[in-house]
Parts: sequence; C-alpha cells; structure tokens
Amino acid sequence: MVDKAIEIIASSGLKYRVTPFETVMEGNYDEIMIVVKKAQQACYEAGAESLMTYIKIQSSLEDVTIDDKMEKYD
Repeated sequence: MVDKAIEIIASSGLKYRVTPFETVMEGNYDEIMIVVKKAQQACYEAGAESLMTYIKIQSSLEDVTIDDKMEKYD
C-alpha cells in the first residue's frame, strides 16, 4: 500500500523525500492535503479497508525547505 501512496506523491509534482519512517512533502497546505486525499484513495482502491494517516505540519512565515532541514546530513 505504501508504494501506491508514494506513486501518487511522486506524480503530484511536489518535492518530496521518502525516509524509513515517513515521507516528507514540500508545498502549500492545500496542495499537500489534495495529495494526501489522493494517496489515501489509492490505498483503498488497492484493497485497504482502513488507514492510519499521521500528518506533521511545519508552518513558518519564512520558507523552510526539505533541503534546508537535511543539508547537514547529506
């Protein structure tokens, strides 16, 4: 099921990064929520009967990117 969700994220055009315990997306709130909804639907269509979706949101007056947060580790 996770692969189905990641396919939706990859096709969204948003910047993203898959990590061992979560997938991080970069974009505005509305864009990301649309992708989340589509990813959930793809999992249901692939046979899931229920899902647990955990969402963490970083909001800031200044742009914060995945690269900003990860550059020290890359």
